[in-house]
Amino acid sequence: MSDLRIALAQINTCVGDIAGNASLVLDRCRAAHALGAHVVAFPEMTTTGYPIEDLALRESFQRAAARAVDDIAAALASEGMGELMVILGTLGVSQGGRPFNQAVVITGGGIAARYNKHHLPNYGVFDERRIFAAGEDPCVVTAASSPVGIAICEDIWQDGGTVAQLTGRDLRLLVVLNGSPFEEGKGHTRVELAARRAREVGAPVAYVNLWGGQDDLVFDGHSFIVSPTGDVVASAPGFADAMILWDVPAAGEPAAVSGLAPREDLDEQTYWACVTGLRDYVVKNGFRSVVLGMSGGIDSALTAAIAADAIGGENVVGVSMPSEHSSDHSKDDAADLAKRIGADYRVEPIANLVAAFQDQLALTGVAEENLQARLRGVILMGLSNREGHLVIAPGNKSELATGYATIYDAGSIGGFAPLKDLDKTRVWQLARWRNAYAAARGEVAPIPESSITKPPSAELRPGQVDQDSLPPYEVLDEVLDAYVEHAEGREELLARGFDPAVVDRVLSLVDRAEWKRRQYPPGPKVTALAFGRDRRLPITSRWREV
Repeated sequence: MSDLRIALAQINTCVGDIAGNASLVLDRCRAAHALGAHVVAFPEMTTTGYPIEDLALRESFQRAAARAVDDIAAALASEGMGELMVILGTLGVSQGGRPFNQAVVITGGGIAARYNKHHLPNYGVFDERRIFAAGEDPCVVTAASSPVGIAICEDIWQDGGTVAQLTGRDLRLLVVLNGSPFEEGKGHTRVELAARRAREVGAPVAYVNLWGGQDDLVFDGHSFIVSPTGDVVASAPGFADAMILWDVPAAGEPAAVSGLAPREDLDEQTYWACVTGLRDYVVKNGFRSVVLGMSGGIDSALTAAIAADAIGGENVVGVSMPSEHSSDHSKDDAADLAKRIGADYRVEPIANLVAAFQDQLALTGVAEENLQARLRGVILMGLSNREGHLVIAPGNKSELATGYATIYDAGSIGGFAPLKDLDKTRVWQLARWRNAYAAARGEVAPIPESSITKPPSAELRPGQVDQDSLPPYEVLDEVLDAYVEHAEGREELLARGFDPAVVDRVLSLVDRAEWKRRQYPPGPKVTALAFGRDRRLPITSRWREV
């Protein structure tokens, strides 16, 4: 065995659960110690969970995090693991009371070193510059008589700074603690970056990342180690607890390949990101079950399949709420879906409720259509209140972008929206992927084929389909991607050859719908730019692209 064996503990922490996170640390330390590890590294902000946002500013929270680190050090020593070196992300505090995003090095029953994150990201989902003070000093500790450098996440994304300070220090290893959220296509970027840093410092880079859902962020794990030449020599799967064990070679010796996890394709990663986000939102908020409207359409079908994979089909309540305009095939597809995933399926017709409201209000047109949709939302919330389920919304990013949803209806009401960051064409892609995944495993496909192939419709009036009000989704989503994700304006869209009428219609819908988006439940962020977390515009803005 090497004189320096490192373990990377890829774990799922919970923001604010300091005692639970500390217990998880000790459990993983025991496992690593039993496997002969000399060093075990944990992700960024492990003791507190990540991101902690303004919890970092509470003195009581700061004290609790500090006590947790001391308790971990004492427990390791009392259990005969005092010689184990533990590199752990936590919340630190300056002498002036300003919080740090910190890594501590625990060994010998105490804290041997502290490192404060240098580069504080202040873009996209990150707001660290407002919360934390920045560190300045590098951190190099000695393990097996060898220098081991430490960095935290953003520190290796910035040229110069931390990595430049560690260059020329004859490191045997650089350990990087991360809380890097999932984003489609980001995995290769991380590996390429770490490889570049490994070549710069002339040492392997051990990249340990958090996994799990926290509010609307999903962390995917995919921890890995790259050699000094930039080759991946060990890796962990995504969206799961994992431990990488690797023997660090002496200077000049080749880096052995050990335990390479198969890399999931993009559809698989995105699907499990949505599952992880929903499951952890349910569990970490103390729920055990979810309820949603099952219309027989593709959005509710994929949402229900995700829910069944997240918490088990027996914990999913699907409610069909047919009106006089509901087609037989929609009702049949909803029942078929529920049977496939093992959900608790119920039928609650809304005709009598609509009639009662109409006797008093006599609504017509869009108001009458929306009444049907909102009554479905009332039914779901009633079941939630009575039985304790979390209502989940099946709306997708295309609908959210254009405001093509009735506010307070079954498609937008509730506590979490698993498809919030998936446009409509992506919904179809993931539905097909999930069915193919089941077929490859010899399982029943969860989503009825007719839910995938039939034209989408809200079924609020006879013969209604989405394309009565919107461009074809393959066109709509391409325009939305350019306008929302890439901030292209009308001039750029017209230069691409899009129909001016389509461009003007779509941009107008997007700009007018901001007030609806503000009231939409959170959902897992899976793209580079998600509504709510990344795209924040004033509701009352009078500026228009058209």
